[in-house]
Amino acid sequence: MGILVSSPGCNPKDKTHSVRKSEVRNDSLTLGIENTYDQIPELPIEISDESFRPLRDFRSSDLQKALEAVIKSDPNLSKLISNRKLCIGLVDLSDWETPSFASINGREMMYAASLPKIAVLLAAEDAIHKRELEETESLKRDMHAMIRYSDNQATTRVIDLLGYEKIESVMRDAKNEFYQEEEGGGLWVGKRYSKSGKTNREPLKNLSHAANAYQVCRFYYRLAFGRLISYDRSRDMLDILKDPGIKHKFVHTLLKLAPDAAIYRKSGSWQSWHADSVLVWDEDRRYILVALIQDSEGERIAQGLVGPVERALNSFKSR
Repeated sequence: MGILVSSPGCNPKDKTHSVRKSEVRNDSLTLGIENTYDQIPELPIEISDESFRPLRDFRSSDLQKALEAVIKSDPNLSKLISNRKLCIGLVDLSDWETPSFASINGREMMYAASLPKIAVLLAAEDAIHKRELEETESLKRDMHAMIRYSDNQATTRVIDLLGYEKIESVMRDAKNEFYQEEEGGGLWVGKRYSKSGKTNREPLKNLSHAANAYQVCRFYYRLAFGRLISYDRSRDMLDILKDPGIKHKFVHTLLKLAPDAAIYRKSGSWQSWHADSVLVWDEDRRYILVALIQDSEGERIAQGLVGPVERALNSFKSR
């Protein structure tokens, strides 16, 4: 059976390409082999500027229906959704040339505890790239500790080096647009991860550490294609996000379902707020999942989301 491998500059909407890929997909299903038509690229995926398209272009009504069907079938989750205390974002990257995106309460801003440390990571990488900060060994250690182990002291040291103005400017930069009032906000860090110090709270809800599911999905999506700052800086951020040191929430379940998968992840918890975000990458699983939860059982809820979400993905891909 032949495998079609397209070049980075291939037009994903080219009809000949689509037909040939469909033929290979059908052969694969006949043989009982899933996803054999794909050559799994290493992350970050190299793609031309002409071929790369924003995540909003890939919103899928079919994936949306599949996601809502499995999530809203649970009365407790359905109630949280209605009360805007559960926000979910999902990106299917099985066919990485034509991803699919769905969300529930995707633009709802929530307190996200340590998850927005990815904003500090991006701002630090931007400052290093622009030679505003020296990439010292101590800074690199703090960046790894900030993400892999969610170390608050390390994060505060990086925030102090950058300043709130730098972090906000990177989030608002036209090349990033990770925080936009007119789009429901996004990623924001306006407080040190300590009890002391001035604050720079975001303007929509006066939150100190905030996110919405859509913008976190965009962060991982652009990172997966090497589109944050530069290809090399994106690769460095992926290296820092890989192999999380804390094995709870999504990771707790993923280690059982896909122990050999590459996991790129940042989470956060404080009181009743629980947030998690992950990029999962292997032969059978290639997706981005984000959840923001306000509930005292948020840890358990996050663990339990992975299975239903994967059922939604499988239902979507079988259509």
